[in-house]
Amino acid sequence: MQEPMLREQKSLTAVNDFFEERPQFEESFNQESNTIIRLVAPIKENAKPYKVTGIQDTASNNNWKAWLYLGPVLILLVVFLLYPLINTICISFMDNYSQITGHSDGFTLNNFGVIFGITETACGGIEQNFSQYAIPNTFIIVVLTVPISTLIALLISVALNSLKWFKKFLQTVFFLPYVTNAIAIGMVFSVMFDNHGIINTIFHTDTTWIVGADRATAMVPLCIYIVWSSIPFKILVFLSGLQGIDAQYYNAAKIDGASKAKTLWKITVPLMSPQILYIVVTSFIGAFKEYSSIVGLFNGPGTINGSHNMYTIVYYIYDNLATHTSYAAAAAVFLFAVILVFTALQLFVSKKRVYY
Repeated sequence: MQEPMLREQKSLTAVNDFFEERPQFEESFNQESNTIIRLVAPIKENAKPYKVTGIQDTASNNNWKAWLYLGPVLILLVVFLLYPLINTICISFMDNYSQITGHSDGFTLNNFGVIFGITETACGGIEQNFSQYAIPNTFIIVVLTVPISTLIALLISVALNSLKWFKKFLQTVFFLPYVTNAIAIGMVFSVMFDNHGIINTIFHTDTTWIVGADRATAMVPLCIYIVWSSIPFKILVFLSGLQGIDAQYYNAAKIDGASKAKTLWKITVPLMSPQILYIVVTSFIGAFKEYSSIVGLFNGPGTINGSHNMYTIVYYIYDNLATHTSYAAAAAVFLFAVILVFTALQLFVSKKRVYY
């Protein structure tokens, strides 16, 4: 019993002597920071002092490779995203800006006053198309199409996920509008809602939906078209979320005797809140930027020749980009601010409503 104890004491003594004789090794315990330092290798005479927070490994030495791979993407983001954004903001504050020459008459705030109908244009008169048609139409589209399309897509996704037969076939059918040209779909809808189209034939009416219709009536086929064309992508996202939900939650709901509606709103919706948040945010952004549906359905900004009663904010921007660039830039900055505020509000509300 004494020999092992003597050997252990000798080994401890040898270790202590080793550390005392080799000061180039740092202490294994730092009492000030209360941290344990792992000794990797002895420190050479001219080597830099060992730092716990400065450990260099393979990943830190290869950071330049990561920046090299990210370089082309960052350049594209700066050229096609950051620079146009800054340039548009600058143009929105330029007086009488010329897109051809790139010159202006100085700094002004009148561009925002002009688009909102507060101040007169350079040619005289008041611009009313933006405040009277573009802003109300855009907000009507956002308020109506986003909730309706999201709810319909969620219900269809739940129904498709519970099917066993023809599931793949129905998924393909519902996804077809997403890969179809938007202008072609708009032309089909314009024929369907024509005075002698299939809609009036089915419902035995003579309502004017497209050409010559008033704004309230024309909003009906427009919103139907936007909802129908935006559903496929939402279904795809919701189906991917449904397949990730554990079946034990539904089995527990069946044991408790919960109805399908209660299971949907108490289990499915909370567990799919990340996908719902993503769909709602992207749908709001897409609805605020609605343009192609107006072109495809009405072939212009109005239902009557010379009118702009179907203007949207993005349509106003494209329509004035060449002739009144400063006004178009001001409208683009206004749209950017609105989308930014709506997105920030949705993300703020989602902190208490989204479960990851």
